[in-house]
Amino acid sequence: MRLLVTGGAGFIGSCYVRGLLSGEYGDVGDPLVTVLDKLTYAGNPDNLPTGDERLRFVRGDVTDERLVRRLLEGQDAVVHLAAESHVDRSIAGSAEFVRTNVLGTHTLLEQSLRAGVGTVVCVSTDEVYGSIPEGRWTEASPPLPNSPYAASKAGADLIARSYHRTHGLDVRITRCSNNYGPRQHPEKLIPRFVTNLLTGRPVGLYGQGGNVREWLHVADHCRAVHLVLTGGRPGEVYNIAGGVELTNREVTERLLGLCGADWSAVELVQDRKGHDLRYAMDDSKIRRELGYAPRVGFDAGLGEVVDWYRANPRWWRRAAEDSAASEAAAAGT
Repeated sequence: MRLLVTGGAGFIGSCYVRGLLSGEYGDVGDPLVTVLDKLTYAGNPDNLPTGDERLRFVRGDVTDERLVRRLLEGQDAVVHLAAESHVDRSIAGSAEFVRTNVLGTHTLLEQSLRAGVGTVVCVSTDEVYGSIPEGRWTEASPPLPNSPYAASKAGADLIARSYHRTHGLDVRITRCSNNYGPRQHPEKLIPRFVTNLLTGRPVGLYGQGGNVREWLHVADHCRAVHLVLTGGRPGEVYNIAGGVELTNREVTERLLGLCGADWSAVELVQDRKGHDLRYAMDDSKIRRELGYAPRVGFDAGLGEVVDWYRANPRWWRRAAEDSAASEAAAAGT
């Protein structure tokens, strides 16, 4: 299998590449993987097994038509993960989210069509559905995004659907719940809280911490993405849920215990603009059609994550520094 993975040096993409090359997804023949990544603050080539001769890394932008077309020549499939993904950053400035997530997806699909690529899996998010007070979204639920990030991902999903319906391109869309795991950038909730607590700094909990999310270990997510790549149906959407529904306050309580801290380390801060109250997905479709079920229990997985960040301060301190430099550059300072 010849496979292009966009955004493959990021948190989810690198986990997928490592799993594929290490044989975690079963017999995939002799994979040849090309990773395309812009290496923004959230990408890190150290996340990849760059010494593996089956892996080729290319630094570049998914909106670069010529580069993308060249990399797609001879590829059997694409797993498309390149995206701007942090909600807070999208609220502060959404232009880059629209450019990368919408235009980047359009560029990839158009060039995949021209290159005759067999299958494109577009990795999306449950946030495209908006907020749901009760019940669970199915794949037939309409997209009702509330943040600029979610809106850009919904736009990408709709473009992907159009390329299947109009051109017959084999596009498959996955929508996952909140991911967690090792190597996640410390701007996201779990690694931000962990790294703050490990260094004796307070953690800022939005509002009263009542927002509800489902949590999915990144290894389970990547395994599900591969199931969709190898066994999913063209033109279909597949929800990938974690099955663990917790308030942010409940997650904070678990992290305090794992890091040896108490509630004196928590500061309640002004809520995020347009903060969705609850996400919850019905993932019976992927379970029924592809035999998917998450394997990593949340409490066990969370403990392993805390241990990883405790053992790898150099990695997350560098990530935090790169993020700060990116923000300073964007602000023109």
